[in-house]
Amino acid sequence: MTARNCLKVRAVRAEQGGGVCVYAFFLFGADINRIADISRIRRDDNELKGFQRREIRDHVKQITAFLDSGPVLFPNAIILALSPTIEFSRSRGRPPGESSEVGETGTLSIPIYPEGRRAAWIVDGQQRSLALGAAKNQTIAVPVIGFVSDAVETQREQFILVNKVRPLPTTLINELLPEVSVLLPRDLAAKQLPSALCEALNTDPNSPFHGLIKRESDRAGIVTDTALIETMKSSLKTAAGALGQFRQNGTGNDTAAMYDLLLLYWDAVRDTFPNAWGRPPTESRLMHSAGIRAMGALMDTLMLRVDTAPDKAAAIRGRLAEIAPHCRWTEGNWEGLGFAWNEIQSTSQHITKLTDHLLHLERDLARAAK
Repeated sequence: MTARNCLKVRAVRAEQGGGVCVYAFFLFGADINRIADISRIRRDDNELKGFQRREIRDHVKQITAFLDSGPVLFPNAIILALSPTIEFSRSRGRPPGESSEVGETGTLSIPIYPEGRRAAWIVDGQQRSLALGAAKNQTIAVPVIGFVSDAVETQREQFILVNKVRPLPTTLINELLPEVSVLLPRDLAAKQLPSALCEALNTDPNSPFHGLIKRESDRAGIVTDTALIETMKSSLKTAAGALGQFRQNGTGNDTAAMYDLLLLYWDAVRDTFPNAWGRPPTESRLMHSAGIRAMGALMDTLMLRVDTAPDKAAAIRGRLAEIAPHCRWTEGNWEGLGFAWNEIQSTSQHITKLTDHLLHLERDLARAAK
């Protein structure tokens, strides 16, 4: 590297996580976007790329207005993932007496490459970095923490963990979860398998949900991934759940069996309600998050009831056919529920009432058939 194609800063280097180099230094706000790219979440040929959400313009404008308001204190650190192409030269001389030996000082050299090929990626602070780039004062000293890794999996892991306590879009975290292998907090770990199954349902051409699920990387779908993920998460909680029966603690999960069951059940739902399937939630409450959650809860009951049937697919379709005349997904009023079809909303109260109504309806029909 030459002085003309790299940025040199004074830095402190330490190690974490089994030998990963971590650097602490300051940059002028304008320099962050010279050395770092924003890796936005997207899909190329169904392969997940990047991890950052879209720019929040109002948020960026608010930060920029604050930065332009006069001399400001801006101690919030930007977190960068640094390419191994960076170089660090340790300072010569002995450290001061009785100094802490946590880190060592030196000069960090970061190559300056064109956008899209830069030697750093923003893990936390993309809205702040965009605002700093737009601010009138381009010489605001910004604290930066950088760790060396060009592995997108590590960057995603750090992105999720750093932003766990902040209001990131749930759909963004949901889509990223299957792509990381780090030990996650319990609530996130519980969503990891359902999110992977959700992605399979969305990308499999043989799935009734093919192309219908709205994910952070593709907002064209009509079914929220959160509704499906919460449904599967609930089914996985106990061995009595339709999916939970295939969960094997310590020996791995039979995810193939889980996925086959999901296809069997939701294929039957699609074919039972063809006029309600695949339509926007404003036209069909079956595709609404309340409808997905309620029908997902019904899956556990129905799959348990047909467990011994020689032809489970036919048995499920038979049970759904008995329930279908009592459902009001696209018009009319739900008898015994007290709601018009389009009055059902994504509130816990409405989801619970619709779920209980379907479960009671199924149980009453099953008793009458005996």
